[in-house]
Amino acid sequence: GFLFQVPSFQGVAVRSLSTSSPHDHPEHGRLVYKGNLAKAVLGVKFFSYSTSIFNLFMMPYIMLKSGIGVESLLVQAAFYGLIGLFTFVTPVTLHILTKGYVVRLYYKEEMDTYTAITYNAILVEKATVFHQKDVKIPDITKMFTTFYAKTKSMLVNPTLFPNPQDYNHLMGYDKSSFLKFEDLEEVKEADER
Repeated sequence: GFLFQVPSFQGVAVRSLSTSSPHDHPEHGRLVYKGNLAKAVLGVKFFSYSTSIFNLFMMPYIMLKSGIGVESLLVQAAFYGLIGLFTFVTPVTLHILTKGYVVRLYYKEEMDTYTAITYNAILVEKATVFHQKDVKIPDITKMFTTFYAKTKSMLVNPTLFPNPQDYNHLMGYDKSSFLKFEDLEEVKEADER
């Protein structure tokens, strides 16, 4: 897949003059989905990062004041291990779990392409563009993956699509070989005739 950032000075100027929503990006197409946990994901990541930075700056001070440097090697190892766990493992784990969380999803009908907005490791919005035919549904239900866009895992909440048809098209359910209810009704009517 190809990923790119979309900085646009003209877009900012136009948006500030118009009364449109800050999520209107005509270059991406029509907004079909908005994740309701976007602020929570951003908040948790930001808190985790700021805690890690605080820990890094406080570690030398704590060691100096507590005299841990003079204590046994075992106490030192346990202390560093605990601080290291919260400083590095937590933000990395959080990023891995939330990197595919789709904040917004846009659809360009004429090209059948989607633009998924996610947060990258440094909390900046990242745009991933993919075609509907690039969408793969995992064989087994995965906890943090609704579908794959080429190889990138994406997480959306199906109930947050204002138009269920948009979700069906994204997942390719509208192209499936299953007979729809309307089709069955037409077949029944034809038989009766």
